[in-house]
Parts: sequence; C-alpha cells; structure tokens
Amino acid sequence: MTLYSVYERRSDEPLVVSDRFSWSAALLPPVHALFHGLWLMLALWVVGTLAIAGIGLFVGAEAGFWLYVLFAAFLGFEASTFLRIKTAKAGGQFGGDLIAADEDLALVDYLKRRAS
Repeated sequence: MTLYSVYERRSDEPLVVSDRFSWSAALLPPVHALFHGLWLMLALWVVGTLAIAGIGLFVGAEAGFWLYVLFAAFLGFEASTFLRIKTAKAGGQFGGDLIAADEDLALVDYLKRRAS
C-alpha cells in the first residue's frame, strides 16, 4: 500500500502523486526532471553536482562518489515532493491523501468520495 496525494486541477482530471522512492529520479535525475518538467529539481541537481565535484577535489574522488550516491538517493526520495510543488504552483488544489494499492485505485477512491 502506498500513500497518494490528490490534486484538483481546473482543466484536467485530478492528479495523483505517489509518495514513494523514484528509481528514475535516483538513477537519471536530469532526464527525470526534464521529462516531468521539474525545473526546480533540475536546478538543484546542477548546483548539487557542481558542489559535489568541487568538494571532491578536496576530499578525494571516492568520497565525492559517495556524496553523489547520497545526493542521488535524496533526489529519488524527494522526486514526488518536487512534483507536488510543481502541481501546487500550477494552480492545483490539494484534495487530500489516500492509501491505495495503485494510482488508479487511489483516483477511483477519490472520485467516489468527492461524488458522495
């Protein structure tokens, strides 16, 4: 079971965002950010990678590598947060949190609650 946040949008159906680890965001952060239009995440990745590269010059390449692994794990855990921020800035209204087995089931549960 996963926790999902639902956001109402004016022109489209509600958006359901899962609160779980994103492997694509951890393994390929710039591709994930560009695909989802997460400019804040892309900017954070650029700044973070440059900072880790600079720190790696002083602490060594191996420590720099492990810092990047931690940074990539952080981006994997927080990818859904960046999507929530993007949705809220685009005018999405928070509709609530649901626990469901799948994204589609969470959307169905939300629409049933809204109709009643």
